[in-house]
Amino acid sequence: MLFRKIFLLLLVSHICLGAQDTLSLQKPVQILKKAPVVLNNDTLFYFKNGTETYSVEVRANEASLRLKRLTAAYNPLLDSLWLRQNNELVEIMFNNDLALVTTLQDALSDKTTTLLLAKSRLELINKGLKGTEDLTTKEWAIRIGYFVLLLVVLILYIKLINWVFRKINLRLSKIERKFLRKKANILKYFIPKDTANIFVFISNILRIAVIAITLIIYAPFMFSFFPWAENVVNLFYGYIAKPVKYVFFGFVEFIPSLFFILIIAFFARYFVRIISEIANDVEIERFKIKNFHKDWAKPTGKILAILIYALALILIFPYLPGSGSAAFQGISIFIGALISFGSTSAIANIIAGIVITYMRPFQIGDRIKVDNIVGDVIEKTILVTRIRTTKKEEVTIPNAKILSGTIVNYSNEDDKAIILYTSVTLGYDLPWETAEELLLEAAFNTQFILKEPKPFVLQTSLDDYYVSYELNAYTSEPKKMPFIYSEMHKNILNAFNKAGVEILSPSYVSARDGSLTTVAGKITAEDKSPLNKIVDHLTGQNQNITITKEGNDIKG
Repeated sequence: MLFRKIFLLLLVSHICLGAQDTLSLQKPVQILKKAPVVLNNDTLFYFKNGTETYSVEVRANEASLRLKRLTAAYNPLLDSLWLRQNNELVEIMFNNDLALVTTLQDALSDKTTTLLLAKSRLELINKGLKGTEDLTTKEWAIRIGYFVLLLVVLILYIKLINWVFRKINLRLSKIERKFLRKKANILKYFIPKDTANIFVFISNILRIAVIAITLIIYAPFMFSFFPWAENVVNLFYGYIAKPVKYVFFGFVEFIPSLFFILIIAFFARYFVRIISEIANDVEIERFKIKNFHKDWAKPTGKILAILIYALALILIFPYLPGSGSAAFQGISIFIGALISFGSTSAIANIIAGIVITYMRPFQIGDRIKVDNIVGDVIEKTILVTRIRTTKKEEVTIPNAKILSGTIVNYSNEDDKAIILYTSVTLGYDLPWETAEELLLEAAFNTQFILKEPKPFVLQTSLDDYYVSYELNAYTSEPKKMPFIYSEMHKNILNAFNKAGVEILSPSYVSARDGSLTTVAGKITAEDKSPLNKIVDHLTGQNQNITITKEGNDIKG
């Protein structure tokens, strides 16, 4: 009985041991693995747990690559590492980018909290970025020696640059400044007054630029041998590289737009050149267009050129750098507002200039009269017209004022002869035949008055006290009108005085108290009026004066 119990106990124990062996074969014991996180060829710490998605090796490898990428251009003056908690996770951030994650399983494996483990890892990363290796005395001496050597090279280089440019300046100073003496040379205004030669001035500017560029590039390289200056040097080169990269890549991106702009500009310039050549040929009558005057050619060409360039600018504008920015648009609106509010009169003059051009009321060289201003047209522009008067005065008249006023053109393209006219008034006692004969005689004696067509006289009015006669005479020299009128008036006076005829113009009041006439040279001492004789007596010109009551005459 006892033997049976012992047998059953051994059998049950064997079965239990077999079951345990089976379970151990089906579920092998988990072996703990770890993978290093590496930065700058130095192991910072180990990951001991993977995630549901990544194994521990993959996770460590990804973290190493991410740290290497984020800290490739690490600068402690600009970059920072910090912690961000997110539920059970603590994220180590590099600036605004995720560097790596510390999980709860990581903390349990290291028998600590998630936050403490993340702080420990953050310190290790900072230590790996900054480096803890101290330089020996020998290494410091080597680095200082390199610095001194580079400093000597820099000094010698600057001395060499100054020596080379000094030789160049000696050669350039021997060149005459003849082109600076030209009146139309605008460069002389930008040169210091104590500069002897423009070439020396440009050479000095170039020398300073070469030295400045050398210092900018060379000086940071010199200080890069010192660990404390490494970050400053990297920061300095970063400041230089950033605008250079911006300009370079901006230019590369602008190249397609630049080709488009160049094509538009080329075709715009091409069409403007064609229009300019056609306008020149039309102006010199080498190319004729029906019902198109030659003096329209140049203004029309300029108007079409402005329209073509305006259209080209509209097409180019969207492709200009920064054309879509708010600042660019604000400046455009501001300039447009200034032009709109400040150029009302200018636009009015421009439109008037265009209208006058196609109205053709006068041409260059014509003698015209505008607002009682008589003179020759010496210049026509889109804004103003300039006239030189007979007194050699240059008068500038806005085109809007010309368009709103009255224009008298004395120059006639079809018939060069124009009529000059002047009026005289004569008494009713003079026969009109005598008046016309004397006036015509004066006209024929006037220089630059044409004999054919013949001058003629018009009786323009019969007034209360006199008759108005108008002398009309032809001349082919309208620009000599002041001289012709002066000569004509002289000849009229001579003709009437010679014939003993008084000219009552515009009216003449005379007390017929003994004076016979007003014709010059016809009055004698006996013909003077009593009043004049009294004046002669008072002044001592006639001592024997007797007054008679008959006729109120005075006899001396």
